[in-house]
Amino acid sequence: MINHTFSVAQGIGERLERHLWRQGILRWKDFIDAEYIPGIPGEKKLYFNSIFFNFQKALSVSNSEFFVRNLKVREHWRLFNVLKRKALYLDIETNGYQPESGGYITVVGLYDGVEWKPLIRGENLTRENLQSEIDRADLLVTFYGGVFDIPFLLKTFPGLKINKPHFDLCFGARRLGLKGGLKKLEVYFGINRSEEVQNLDGYDAVLLWQMYRRGSREALDLLLEYNKEDTVNLFRLAEIIYEQLRRSTGIDNYTSRVSGMPEGKDSNLCIRR
Repeated sequence: MINHTFSVAQGIGERLERHLWRQGILRWKDFIDAEYIPGIPGEKKLYFNSIFFNFQKALSVSNSEFFVRNLKVREHWRLFNVLKRKALYLDIETNGYQPESGGYITVVGLYDGVEWKPLIRGENLTRENLQSEIDRADLLVTFYGGVFDIPFLLKTFPGLKINKPHFDLCFGARRLGLKGGLKKLEVYFGINRSEEVQNLDGYDAVLLWQMYRRGSREALDLLLEYNKEDTVNLFRLAEIIYEQLRRSTGIDNYTSRVSGMPEGKDSNLCIRR
C-alpha cells in the first residue's frame, strides 16, 4: 500500500491521491516517470518527484527510521505488507500498577512470525536483550501499544530506543469502525485461543505473577502461555486489519484495472484487553 501513497507529500490529500489513481498513476514510479500530470504545475511536480524518490529509496533499503521521521504515525499501517517479513509483534504483562506507582513489567512477549520468545523479569528481561530484539526489526506491531506497552517500556528502561514504524492494531481497528479489546476482535474474526487460557484476562495475568512469586512455577507457565496467545494472535490480526484498511482506501478499484501489479512486487474507546 505504501507504494500507492501519494499523500506522504505535503500538499497531496486523499482527494488528489484518488485523482492520480484514476489517471492510472498508481505508484511513486508512475508519478516520477510521467512528463506531465494535469493539475500539477511543473515546479510542483519536480518538488513531489524529489519526495517520492526519497521515499522510494528508503523503502528499497528498508530504512525504517526514515519512515518514522517522514510518515505520520496513523499511516504506518501502510508499510505492513512490505516490512512484515521483519515485523516484531510485541505484548507486555505487568504487575497491575503504573511505573510511577510501583508498577513493573513481568513479561515481554516477542514474536517474529516464526518464533515466540518471552523476556521474563528476574531471568532475561534486560534493556540490552530487549534492544537487541527491537534492533533486528523493521516494524513493530502491537495492540494499544502506542498508549500502553511502548510508554511503559520506555519508562522502565531509560535509554531504550524504539525508533521503528509502529502498526497499532487497536487504532487500525478503530479506523474500520471496530471497537473493543484484543480478545473481542479475536472472537469477531474467528481467531481461537488454547483452552488453557481461553477465559483469562489481564487481571488473571497479574494474579498468575503473584502466584509465581509465591513459588508456583505452574503459574508462570500459564502466564507465559497467556502472553504467547496475546502476541502470536497479533500476527494473525495484523493481516486481517491491514487488508481491510487497504480496501477502505479504494485503491483496489484502480489496481484491478492494471494486470500484473500485485502489491509489494514493486516496491469507541480502545481497550488493551
